[in-house]
Amino acid sequence: MPRPRPELGRRLLYLSRANVESAGVTMTEVIDAVTLALREKGEGRVELPPKPGIHTRPDAFIHAMPAFVPAANAAGLKWIAGYPENLVRYGLPYITGLLILNDVETGIPLAVMDATWITAARTGAVSGVSARLLARPGSRVLAVFGCGVQARTNLEALALTVPGLAEVRGYDIVGPNRERFISEGTARYPGLRFVAAETPQAAADGADILVTAGPILKSPSPTLRAEWLKEGILGLPVDFDSYWQPEALQLCERYYVDDRAQYRYYQGQGYFAGAPEVQGDLGDLLTGKVPGRGSDRERIVAMNLGLAIEDVVTARLVYDRALERGLGEALEL
Repeated sequence: MPRPRPELGRRLLYLSRANVESAGVTMTEVIDAVTLALREKGEGRVELPPKPGIHTRPDAFIHAMPAFVPAANAAGLKWIAGYPENLVRYGLPYITGLLILNDVETGIPLAVMDATWITAARTGAVSGVSARLLARPGSRVLAVFGCGVQARTNLEALALTVPGLAEVRGYDIVGPNRERFISEGTARYPGLRFVAAETPQAAADGADILVTAGPILKSPSPTLRAEWLKEGILGLPVDFDSYWQPEALQLCERYYVDDRAQYRYYQGQGYFAGAPEVQGDLGDLLTGKVPGRGSDRERIVAMNLGLAIEDVVTARLVYDRALERGLGEALEL
C-alpha cells in the first residue's frame, strides 16, 4: 500500500537525518546554491533577520535562524544547537537541530527536517566559495585545526574549489580524532597527501589555506600565532576566533566576513577582540562591490559565522530531491 505523500495545508514531509543524507545532494550543488544565496544577498534581494539565541550552558547556544531567498524559492527557519560537551559527557553530537521549510506563497510548512547534515554541508560550502574568491593561485597545502565533522565537509568543498590542492595536514587535541580524519581522508582522496600534525605549529607552518574548526568558545585560549602564518595564506575560521590570537588576525592585510550586521552583533557580545577592520562580506565580493585579493603576498581571513540563507537554499535542494526519491514520512498538520 503506497504511503501518503505531503499535501499543502494537510500534510508536511518529515525528513530524518538518514533521509536528508540519502537524498543525494552533492557538495557541488550546495556550493552552487550557497553562491547564489550570497550573491543575492550582495544585491539586496534576500531577507536575513538577526539570529536570536538562548544559552542554557556555558559556551553552548540554541539559535533561531530565519531566511528568505526568492531566487531559490526558499524560505524557512533553522533551530540549531551547539553544545561542546555533548560528545564527551553524553556521546551525542556537538551540533543538532531541525529546519522548517515553508511554502513561499502561503507560508504553510512544507517540511521539517534534521539540520545536522545541512549545517555541516553549507558550512563547508561557504569555505569553498571563500577559497574560490580569495585563495592564492597555486595554493597546495591545507591545514585543518579540529578534525571533526566540519573538517570533513570543509575538506570536501576545498578539494572541489582549490584545483592545486596536494597536501592536507590535520591537527586535533584528541589524537584519535586526528588519526581517524587522516585515515578516512587517505582512503577518500587518493590524490592528496595526508599528514598527522603533532602540534598546531607543525600544521600551520607553510600552509596556504588554514581551516580552524573547533568549538566556539566565549573565552578561548587561542593557540594560533602570527609568526606561523606565511605570506599569501587564506584563513577560514568556522569557530569564530577560538583558535586565533588577536596578533594573528591583525597580521592579515584583508579581513572579510559573511555578514557585517551579524559580525557586529557578536563583536558586541565580546568576540573578535582586537580583530582588524572588515573590508567587506562575501556578497560584496561576489557582486564586485569590494576588491578581493590584491597580491600573492597578502594574508587574508574570511571570518564566516554561518547564515540562514545558506541553510534554506540547501534545505530546498534536499526537499526537492526527497520528493523525487520518495523519501521521508508525511505527517498530518
